[in-house]
Amino acid sequence: MKRLSAVAFAAALVTACALLTGCSETGNPVDFNAGAENNGAARVGPVDDDTLLPTGPKNDFRITRTLDDGTHIARTTLKGPKSGVTGSVWVWAPKEYRDPKYAKSGFPVLIALPGGLGSPAEPGGVTNYWVGGDIELQENLTRWTAEGKSLPFLVVMPMLNPDTRYHDASDIPGRQKMGTWLTDDVVQLTKANFRTFKSRDGWAFMGSSSGGFAGLKSVLKHPEKFKAAIASGPDMAPDSPLWAGHRAEKEANDPERLARRLLRKGGPDVYLAFQAGTRESTAVKAPIERFRRLYGKGPIHTALQLIPGGRHNAWDYQKGMAAGSIKFISDHMKAPVPSGS
Repeated sequence: MKRLSAVAFAAALVTACALLTGCSETGNPVDFNAGAENNGAARVGPVDDDTLLPTGPKNDFRITRTLDDGTHIARTTLKGPKSGVTGSVWVWAPKEYRDPKYAKSGFPVLIALPGGLGSPAEPGGVTNYWVGGDIELQENLTRWTAEGKSLPFLVVMPMLNPDTRYHDASDIPGRQKMGTWLTDDVVQLTKANFRTFKSRDGWAFMGSSSGGFAGLKSVLKHPEKFKAAIASGPDMAPDSPLWAGHRAEKEANDPERLARRLLRKGGPDVYLAFQAGTRESTAVKAPIERFRRLYGKGPIHTALQLIPGGRHNAWDYQKGMAAGSIKFISDHMKAPVPSGS
């Protein structure tokens, strides 16, 4: 399923990049710290003990797209201090982030992951298709928030693979440490530049295809850090060719084994919103149904959004998010806390 995703979005990515060139703000620096000084100290105190003010140091974010409401998507290059991986990360803060009544509050984070290779070899060099104006994830989240379906998420969109091979968002021996990049370095980048939450109640993933696998696996492997995931048409097992010769490490990144471990431990609770289109193959839907049947109990709470007429693509998966998946995870996560000032 991965290769189909990469091909399907390649042409759209070229169009999106072309559209961006006409934006006068493209390439300008933007500061998301909203009052934090260079050392990470903020001018206001947090509204509660769970709010984490930007820790710093600030990253150099450059605008790649500006929405009609004035919010920005911006990119930075992250040199992961723990993983040693260098790559692009895009971020977006909703309009509520600039609202004075939330100036002292953290915001929930949604780490959005692409399907396909998501590699620098794609046309235009775009490595995460959720940044594009053709897909309009951020516009949809703005609307869903206004409709009461979604929390006002900070959206963080890292690269998923550092080259033209699948790494299964994992630390495959002898390869780049993509698991550490995703669950440690990208998280720390977000904490350094944004008001977030200390607790797992403010951290979730969403992704499609191989990105859905990455989010699902990351929540099950690190439930102390992440509480929820939307997994759309996900691969349900690690399948990178790079695992050859590393069976034990591969099994340590298998969602079924991770789910069994979480069930044995009895928690913490995680919330997994699966999605699939009715026009997707049985090879996509059957493993999801099996996982829910075997492991959707105790601390593992699951939902399945079947999308009428839906195919294996980001546009149809967003229809499922609007129909229920984004509300499913939002209902179990922490919202920003208004301070009244």
